[in-house]
Amino acid sequence: MKAGAAQAFVALAVEHREESRFLESQDKRGHRNGRGFRAIESVSPIWRVSRAGTIRIVSKTPTNDGHARHLAIYTGSFDPITLGHLDVLRRARTMFDEIVVAIGRNPEKAPLFVMEERSEMVRNAIAADEAEGAAVRVETYEGLTVDFARRVGACAIIRGIRNSTDLANESQLAITNRKIAGIETVFIVSGEEYAYTSSSLIRQMAALGASIEQLATFVPPVVFDAIRDKQRDPAHPLGAFGRDPLVD
Repeated sequence: MKAGAAQAFVALAVEHREESRFLESQDKRGHRNGRGFRAIESVSPIWRVSRAGTIRIVSKTPTNDGHARHLAIYTGSFDPITLGHLDVLRRARTMFDEIVVAIGRNPEKAPLFVMEERSEMVRNAIAADEAEGAAVRVETYEGLTVDFARRVGACAIIRGIRNSTDLANESQLAITNRKIAGIETVFIVSGEEYAYTSSSLIRQMAALGASIEQLATFVPPVVFDAIRDKQRDPAHPLGAFGRDPLVD
């Protein structure tokens, strides 16, 4: 792990602990105006973080009982959604009142599925997963993630972490988003079985003609059905999304 990334992640954890202690002291005096929130604790010692974390509330959506609803956004291109994405979402649903799965447009990547196809697959995959917890809705957006977060009234951004490379990239983004918009990022460590699962990998496998049995290890049924349809469509240039390095 790079020293800078490690320091950034530790700084986030330390700040969360200090803020939590402050809120706890205010709560005892009857002046608490925030909501304590447990940070994630991974089974892996590399990612172990104190449970005393606190999410700053940027905006609150009142409920019928007068309490604030805590809404988070889970962002990504989801091109396509994978079992790793569903694993992170399943964990996040135990932590918030509502989650918006926000499908963004990445101008640096050639999409395998158009936005409408991704939205439909994400909705169907979530429905089939039948996970309990927070309500989930799916939306698409363009532009800055923090601007979308403001529009929907999110208090946090959810990001999945698979390895040290993810941590190095995501910690920098988390600090930037906090500085420019005052919104926190919650890192959720994916299960070990999804440590090497990514949408990019799926696109490359699909381009190389991966079988349904091979794809089933990484994506929900709705996705490999959609990939199979594209593989059978002679008008779709699926082979342009990846090349076999052994052939090249």
